Amino acid sequence: MSLNQTLNEKVVPAVMKFVNLKGVQALKDGMLFTLPLNIVGSIFLLIAAFPWKPFTDFMAGIFGPSWNEPLYKVQHGTMGIMGLVAVIGIAYIYAKNEGVEPFSCAVISLAVFMIVTNEYTMFASDPSATPVKVGGVLSQDWMGGKGMITAIIISLVVGAIYSALINKNITIKMPEGVPQGVVNGFAALIPAAIIFTGACVIYAVLEFVFNTSFVELIYKVVQIPLQGASDSLPGAILIAFAVPFLWFFGIHGGTTVSGVVTALLTANTADNAKLQAAGTLDLAHGAHIVTQQFYDSFINLTGSGQTLAFTILLVLFAKSAQYKQLGRLALPANVFNINEPVLFGTPVVLNPIMAVPFIFTPVVNAILLYIAISSHILAPMGGTMPPWTVPTIFSGFIIGGPSYAIAQFAFLIIAGLIYFPFFKKVDAMSYADELAAQKH
Repeated sequence: MSLNQTLNEKVVPAVMKFVNLKGVQALKDGMLFTLPLNIVGSIFLLIAAFPWKPFTDFMAGIFGPSWNEPLYKVQHGTMGIMGLVAVIGIAYIYAKNEGVEPFSCAVISLAVFMIVTNEYTMFASDPSATPVKVGGVLSQDWMGGKGMITAIIISLVVGAIYSALINKNITIKMPEGVPQGVVNGFAALIPAAIIFTGACVIYAVLEFVFNTSFVELIYKVVQIPLQGASDSLPGAILIAFAVPFLWFFGIHGGTTVSGVVTALLTANTADNAKLQAAGTLDLAHGAHIVTQQFYDSFINLTGSGQTLAFTILLVLFAKSAQYKQLGRLALPANVFNINEPVLFGTPVVLNPIMAVPFIFTPVVNAILLYIAISSHILAPMGGTMPPWTVPTIFSGFIIGGPSYAIAQFAFLIIAGLIYFPFFKKVDAMSYADELAAQKH
């Protein structure tokens, strides 16, 4: 069996089976509801904790020492509730994909999240004081990044149970002529009762037997290890490898991988945002290296496979008329990190020559960036998340100032060096074909 046959008959079906799982689809699309919270909230955080003292001194001089408190309020009200938005959004998409009324499922999912989360927090007026239990409150920690994995688990379980019960008609039936809103409300009663009963049992067992809550248990047992795995050099390499690897088979690697890792990387970013707000954004205080910005603006620098350097090579040095024209057509979009034209125009998909630089360029640059941050050459990234369409160098400046802009420029040069010999090969092949066509 040839390599192409093995890939098409063994690898591609397995990858597609995973990509098309109901949970993966719901997770991928449901997490998109947190996107405006992350991006807009991070802008307010950037202004509030602007990394230039003359600016902050100027603002404090005009508006007083608490000038940035309203900005932090916006950041807390956006980035600080990502877990709540995820638990609603993922359940909504799951039910929608199953063809049942989705909003009731989303509301039930939110209610379950509230049920299994303690309604108290431990408060100490200062570090030396003994913490006291304050009731009637929900800690915002669990609503944001720390509750993200719990939100995913709850939303997927609730979505699956709710959809199954509705599709099996385990509902209260209403007579003909009743408004659809009323029908939907009564149809959700039995599924809600079953799901809430299960949540009640889970809460009671964990509270009275183990003296903990579901969200705390998941955070300690599941989320911390997963965040640690993602926030490691092997984790960075795996993510950087997976995106172009899937693209090689024609599967949208960016969308697929982001559906799996976004929750973890967003949680890492949320942790760093808190450190940034407190003025302690450094590795000594537990800052993460691999964050959502690491993925969006460096692993996917200028698009999956970091292809802008290849596109520039096409424009400047291609002898083949085909590739020179492709470069001119693809460059404007690629500047804004949209690289499908060059992926399918070269093509990169199922092209064994281009697979080498396409897959390994992001891996090499991810390794270099990880080492740069871990060795304190670059500071950890904070909570600022520019939209993924912001051009390279500009996005680096938004994330971390001149040092990150220079880093992106350096990675662009490295990508060009890696792509160059492979560009020469495919360009020479195309040019030879064009000469042969002219002779005949």
